Amino acid sequence: MSIAVSRALCRVLSRQTAVPTNVSSLMGLDGHVSQGPWFASVLTLKTSAPLRAEPKKKKKVDPRREQMVRERLKKKLKKLERVPPELIPIEDFTTPAKYMDETRVRGAPQLPFEESERRALLLKEWSRYKQTQHRAEMEAVGLAVEAQREALEELRLESEELYQAALRPDPLLFPFNHQGPSYTPPKAQYEAPEGKYNNITKVYTQ
Repeated sequence: MSIAVSRALCRVLSRQTAVPTNVSSLMGLDGHVSQGPWFASVLTLKTSAPLRAEPKKKKKVDPRREQMVRERLKKKLKKLERVPPELIPIEDFTTPAKYMDETRVRGAPQLPFEESERRALLLKEWSRYKQTQHRAEMEAVGLAVEAQREALEELRLESEELYQAALRPDPLLFPFNHQGPSYTPPKAQYEAPEGKYNNITKVYTQ
């Protein structure tokens, strides 16, 4: 089949490469075109012989060995199914060991006598202020509850329906926001420092 294809190609190329009249000087005495760099011989066109290659032979595999490999894979899969997935630890909930040491390295500062007395008197004064405030609040609450009770009794004498409506909870009363006094008074000339930190958060990949 390859020999017939090569002959057909030679015939087609011989027809296409007809010699023009202006190149008669390049023709030899026998009437054929002389070999030159501008004309390639048709005989140079060749085809390679067909290769009769044999397909690769499959390697012989021992069925016992394949069975052993499959069993090993099954065992590995079973082990992976038994082991629960590893959870990422939350380091914020874990106290480092160096902070659990009960021995205090830095001792408490020794205050002078005047400073300790000033702090004690300030604490006593603050306690008296909070006690007076608490009593005033309790008295105000008691007066409000007593006035509410008297108003409800008078309303019940006028109309039972209005009395029952007054006992119903008011859904528009909440949310209730109130800014109360702080536990400790703020310092007048205190300037908050601008803190700096280094981000040492660990990144876990699964």
